[in-house]
Amino acid sequence: MNMADNENGADTGTHCGVVAVIGAPNAGKSTLVNALVGQKVAITSPKAQTTRARLLGIALQGETQIVLADTPGIFAPKRRLDRAMVSAAWEGAEAADAIMLVVDSVKLRRHELEPLIETLAGRKERKLLVLNKVDASKKEALLVLAQDLSAKADFAEIFFVSALSGDGVPELKSALADMMPEGPWLYPEDQVSDASQRLLAAEVTREQLYLQLRDELPYDSAVRPEAYRENEDGSVEIRQQIVVGRDTQKAIVLGKGGARIKAIGEAARKELSELLGQKVHLFLHVKVEENWAENREFYEVLGLDWVK
Repeated sequence: MNMADNENGADTGTHCGVVAVIGAPNAGKSTLVNALVGQKVAITSPKAQTTRARLLGIALQGETQIVLADTPGIFAPKRRLDRAMVSAAWEGAEAADAIMLVVDSVKLRRHELEPLIETLAGRKERKLLVLNKVDASKKEALLVLAQDLSAKADFAEIFFVSALSGDGVPELKSALADMMPEGPWLYPEDQVSDASQRLLAAEVTREQLYLQLRDELPYDSAVRPEAYRENEDGSVEIRQQIVVGRDTQKAIVLGKGGARIKAIGEAARKELSELLGQKVHLFLHVKVEENWAENREFYEVLGLDWVK
């Protein structure tokens, strides 16, 4: 592409489009988005359904900008929060130039994957199948899986990648770039995510909650951004509230003598300092709020719609 083409009105020189990234919980969507962008924009966690706010990753390939809608995991919704997450996931797919289905080729989770493919089959957008974690799968099994899934939905292309090691990611990125329509970029060149710094900071802290507590802390917990203030010395002051449903959970988060919350805060502060490129002062406190998932304000803070 050449900017001179624009003189003839043939080409603006830039291309830009939106790719919705969907899949069953823990398929590796966030890791793949981070790999395509080249830096961390979406949290990754061993616990399912950790992506709540619909973060966008913005990848650049030459003169092309690829806007990646990293959607919440789509699964059978039971509670209000679950329904809001599923609604946000499909909303992210509606305006997409392509829909990319990411499948964990090791743990298929077919009970969650099959309904997803059935819904995809009826959609008109260009559909791509990405088989992830291929480094841990046998080639023969991968080919059988690809044939099986492609028979159920009209996938334009199939990609074999390992989001964690990066295998196949450059080829996928190039293919996505080729699909993007001509047009001006939607975001500045140096922007990689549309998530506000407040939300990104909350996601980083929540990731540490899951990484450090694993099975000790149930899915029913959240991090509420309270304050985000830039200081004159170039540092940033971040205050957050960790919300849990019961007093017993509060004790788990605090740890003996406050040791656990101190470790969580230190790990989150260190990562935020690296992500933001500035010194971070992080203040955490724990609040017990029994029915926080039914609180409308939470949905507004997390960028989700209130779904009945």
